[in-house]
Amino acid sequence: MPDNQGDRDPPAPAELERIAAAAARATAALIADADGRPSAIARKSSPTDVVTETDVRAEDSVRRLLGEATPDAGMLGEEGGVTAPSARLQWVIDPLDGTVNFLYGVPIFAVSIAAAVDGEVVAGAVVDVLRGELFSAHRGGGARCDGEPIEVSSCALLRNALVTTGFSYQAHLRDLQGEVAHRVLSRARDVRCFGSAALELCWVACARVDAYFQRDTEIWDRAAGALIAEEAGARIEMPCPENDDLAIVSAPGVFEDLRNVVQLAAA
Repeated sequence: MPDNQGDRDPPAPAELERIAAAAARATAALIADADGRPSAIARKSSPTDVVTETDVRAEDSVRRLLGEATPDAGMLGEEGGVTAPSARLQWVIDPLDGTVNFLYGVPIFAVSIAAAVDGEVVAGAVVDVLRGELFSAHRGGGARCDGEPIEVSSCALLRNALVTTGFSYQAHLRDLQGEVAHRVLSRARDVRCFGSAALELCWVACARVDAYFQRDTEIWDRAAGALIAEEAGARIEMPCPENDDLAIVSAPGVFEDLRNVVQLAAA
């Protein structure tokens, strides 16, 4: 009888990392070619939440490359929605994380690709488009930047921590997020907002920053970067109803203090 492709086991996590990395690199090259020529073609959740022609072309590229490598997989993408939701292997795609930066010519944006098997993220890759850096990991295999092992910082005090965050596209949430950021700012070394959650998570992983927190993120914003940070030794907490949709990823030594400050601010 012919092989039932839908019943095949997904590739091993290390192979999924390789596939994600290759697709992310190829798509980053496409985006880099369009840098400086942005064209906003639609708005999504709010007037500040835009999509460009490059977003759409980048997601088409990612879907094509991943589909060629893993034809049985499902895909969840920021622009293209869900395909094959019952497949064991699901790719979670943000083809251009940092679209507003791209639109304005701010040189911080990335391609983010994660692989989930049976609901668990097991591999991921994030490419910083203009720096050309590739961050990647698979579960149990550690994290890497351009193939070299990375690990989180040893920072143990919030007052010494450089913390990153981001803000919702929903205006009614921004006041709360501003209050949270203000409270953290008075307790940390400093707070930054770079406009790309995927890269900020990877920068926690490689100790460029000590912590990241944010509410109102999407799964494609954080899936790959959170795994990379976790494999680099970060302590992570992902959004759920019980924590008011909060994501925290940080060096272990500052996690509890940061969480306490953020939870206090949200109370």
